[in-house]
Amino acid sequence: MTVLLITLALLLLLGIPIAYALGMASLLYFVVAQPELLPVLPQRLFAGMQSYALIALPLFIFMGQLMNSSGITQRLVDLCLVFVGRFSGGLGMVNVSTSMLFGGISGSSTSDTASIGSVLIPEMKKRGYPLSYASGITVASSTMGMILPPSIPMVLYAVSAQVSVGKLFLGGIIPGLMVGILQLCIAVWISKRNNYPKENAEGSWKRCFTAVSQSVHILIMPVFVVGVVVFGIATATESAALGGLYALGIGIFFMRFLTLKSFYESLLSAARTSAYIMIIIAFSQVFVWILALERAPESMTQLMLSLELTPTLLMLLIMVIVLVIGTVIDVSPAILLLTPILLPVITKAGISPVLFGVVFVASLAIGACTPPVGNCLNVCALISGQRIGTIFLGALPFLSANIATLLVIIFIPELVLWLPKLFLP
Repeated sequence: MTVLLITLALLLLLGIPIAYALGMASLLYFVVAQPELLPVLPQRLFAGMQSYALIALPLFIFMGQLMNSSGITQRLVDLCLVFVGRFSGGLGMVNVSTSMLFGGISGSSTSDTASIGSVLIPEMKKRGYPLSYASGITVASSTMGMILPPSIPMVLYAVSAQVSVGKLFLGGIIPGLMVGILQLCIAVWISKRNNYPKENAEGSWKRCFTAVSQSVHILIMPVFVVGVVVFGIATATESAALGGLYALGIGIFFMRFLTLKSFYESLLSAARTSAYIMIIIAFSQVFVWILALERAPESMTQLMLSLELTPTLLMLLIMVIVLVIGTVIDVSPAILLLTPILLPVITKAGISPVLFGVVFVASLAIGACTPPVGNCLNVCALISGQRIGTIFLGALPFLSANIATLLVIIFIPELVLWLPKLFLP
């Protein structure tokens, strides 16, 4: 284990991609400690990817890419502008509101940051907002993409922990909405304090009704994808496929932005993203196998249970650990590496795997906005031209909403568990 962990740490410090760092560290372990098991490695690599539930992953990614290519970002911005644009700091509120809607469609925080940021950051800069504020609110609000269904990290956790995808999707709804509402409140407070401008947006009932009716086919997308799973019409994998078909239909027949070229680019992008995640899955499963051989999960369980913490305090401790790890490890590998280690701990403590999954993913969502690894920060830096440190400082006030939500759901677990119990007892 010492050879394994030191090698992994050194490779990560050298900037080796985590998939290959995991693979090389695992290979060195077997050469040094278990050379007789080397012939089994190829089998373990492929076994790690042979899961029916994993088929949902590329399908959900493809669905999100199609929605990105269909011109829905501008439509959602226009919709939110009608409802909140007339308030002080209207574009900031539009940013959060759009992320709340877009996150529930794309399932990805980085997609949210790229799509909404490319539209709203230049516009907010033009209207006199500080660039750090525009970038920070874009990054922080994108965290809802990991919490609100359909969420790609939730699917990854469901596969790793053998938990119902439908229950996780339902469990993320209330926390995701809480994050959005709290961030809206913070945006209002900052905007009034700094006298940020209002937008010339008509907010009559007729205009609101027209805006909603023009976007209703987009708004029902997450309801459709989650609903078919909750009501037993389709499995999560079938739901992802149906969602992809629905996104294709919207792009061709409603938005009419989707061309053959953009369809091909969406397909290619989804394939690349899926391949990246699958490579991590393959090598992480070998790494997890080593942890099992060394009985690391059992040792971790005994260590944490020996502290004799209450379930609430144990969840708080795990939240802090995940927040720290999330600053240096990306979301997907963190889920694949930490789930086999932490899941036995929370199971022994009598904590719901659904509650843990939502807290786990919501904590990692903050990590995606935290230096030095944060993917959302890096995407936003490319769009805004700012340093990731400056963007992070602009995001901090809004990330406090995420921390507050995490604390609330840890102390009041029913906020996560109520909907899964109601629809999927």
